Amino acid sequence: MTAVSDELRCLVIERAGNCCEYCLLNQADNTFSFHIDHIISEKHGGETAAQNLCLSCPICNSFKGSDIGSIDHQTKHLTPLYNPRQQVWSEHFQLNGGVIEPRTPEARVRIFLLRLNQLDRVFERQELSSLGRYPCHPPSQNHET
Repeated sequence: MTAVSDELRCLVIERAGNCCEYCLLNQADNTFSFHIDHIISEKHGGETAAQNLCLSCPICNSFKGSDIGSIDHQTKHLTPLYNPRQQVWSEHFQLNGGVIEPRTPEARVRIFLLRLNQLDRVFERQELSSLGRYPCHPPSQNHET
């Protein structure tokens, strides 16, 4: 596994505004440090470069692993995961209370694989939302490098 330089780590964190680019949780609302995630894992030929890295909370990152796609249960097709460097979150997902709803096949497989709507995760988002701390809003468009 290629080490992420301090400079690259800072760029990814700043670009994400300390937000998990998958579930929009703020790093300040988490006990554990967020991870720098290879969107396309090195196992699948992904580079350790700004355009292939994003900020991920530990829960999202642990469920994602090295996955880059899955079967969309609606279309029954192999579907790539939503990519925060190439796609815009709000075009693929919408919030309904604490539930993250899919708008696209890429979003459906991301929600499924990362278990984004497990009850404890939904309750956490609802609680943070009631405090005005969810969703986290990155300073720039999610798809920019």
